[in-house]
Amino acid sequence: MAGKHATILDTVGRTPVVKLSKFAPPGVHLFAKIEAFNPMGSVKDRLALGVIEAAERDGSLKPGQTVIEATSGNTGIGLAMVCAQKDYPLVVTMAESFSVERRKLMRFLGAKVVLTPASEKGTGMLAKAVELAEKHHWFLCRQFENEANPDYHSRTTAREILDDFAGERLDYWVTGFGTGGTLKGVGRVLRKERPETKIVVCEPDNAQILGSGVAQSRGADGSPAESHPYFRPHLMQGWTPDFIPKLTEDAVVAKLIDQILPINGNDALKCSRDLARREGIFVGISAGATLAGALKVCETAPPGSTVLAMLPDTGERYLSTQLFEDIAVHMTDEEIEISRSTPKYRFDASAPKPPRQEPDGQPSVTPEARKFVEETIANREQPVVMFSLEWCEFCGSVRKLFANLGVPYRSVDLDSVAYQRDNWGGQIRVALRSLIGSPTIPQVFVGGEYIGGCQETFDAFNGGRLRALMQQHGVPVSEAKELDAYSLLPTWLHPR
Repeated sequence: MAGKHATILDTVGRTPVVKLSKFAPPGVHLFAKIEAFNPMGSVKDRLALGVIEAAERDGSLKPGQTVIEATSGNTGIGLAMVCAQKDYPLVVTMAESFSVERRKLMRFLGAKVVLTPASEKGTGMLAKAVELAEKHHWFLCRQFENEANPDYHSRTTAREILDDFAGERLDYWVTGFGTGGTLKGVGRVLRKERPETKIVVCEPDNAQILGSGVAQSRGADGSPAESHPYFRPHLMQGWTPDFIPKLTEDAVVAKLIDQILPINGNDALKCSRDLARREGIFVGISAGATLAGALKVCETAPPGSTVLAMLPDTGERYLSTQLFEDIAVHMTDEEIEISRSTPKYRFDASAPKPPRQEPDGQPSVTPEARKFVEETIANREQPVVMFSLEWCEFCGSVRKLFANLGVPYRSVDLDSVAYQRDNWGGQIRVALRSLIGSPTIPQVFVGGEYIGGCQETFDAFNGGRLRALMQQHGVPVSEAKELDAYSLLPTWLHPR
């Protein structure tokens, strides 16, 4: 988004509409509103900002008060952004079945993530949020019932759509539903100002809770009393919780929905991948599902029709899901053949060995560096020592092991600023090599005893020797149950 802004929150909304010319049949104009252009990558940034600002205005959210919400991820990520900028602590509750990336994104933004059992579905994570809010007097967002959610969409999303199609046809607007905020907020504006636009709502074909016509049981506050009987686990994270949200039901009662389309999960996956490979548009599974619904609409739409699909989020928070399960981490056979088509820099061929350097070409060991190495290794106050490089991934793997064990240690980072003057780190490395005979880094010592590099340290841990040696030298070691040290290696080294 161009221009200067006072805060990141000013960049929420005003997302682009893009024509999908490679997907629509001849004579039909298919467009997508790409909500991944919001700062945290999803339509839920709008909800988060709308709910928090409304609560600030009416006084229900006090300065510094903790915010809590149940979320499948995108609302939590949006809230984490808003709360970080506005200095509110945030706790989110989330079923453990949602993608790991979402947890990490929220925690990276400073939120606390409390997981609930997958078996308890959306109603379970919602009930946990209510329980925690009541116990600690936190502000509960209530995204599924909070009118600030659709109100924000009426003021922003709907107006953007009207502006983008001013003076042009807009025959169909296709969307899924999570909270129902987008559906209700945009739907009521379109119904009033563009009554000719048909509103099409998509839901998973194996969890047709809207299409069933069966009412949702509710508590007095509008929250669900229990899971909907037609809900089944489905692929589209963020779509269709295991209940009909109050805001979605409002849209049904107000007759804002012209058609409900069931969407197959495989079609959702295919459309998401096709968008990336044919249009260069990177979106998630729910966006693929919405596109699948829009393509169904296009099949029967009269010539000259214009169809707009809402694409709710980016594909990056689906890396651990079925969307990416066929995407290779290592080179494919075809990629290996490409590599082999030229002779150099190949993973399947050993690099030529450098010419052997004669002993008289080796740098000499300075007395100061030798003394430093010997005293550092022999220091009984710091029996665990690692000679390392500051950002080396293998050094980082050993650091992860020590962190898991709660082990205090000294890290001599030879390439860090502290060791750069007069090539002090290089002098120490020469002295270290003369002592142990190995040029590689890291190198680990315990109580003056040489353990070795990353691999030797991991083997010593997995075999029990490392723990025993640390205990012998009075180093506190916590229990690390069922830890395989090799699992701490860089991910690109993990087996195929």
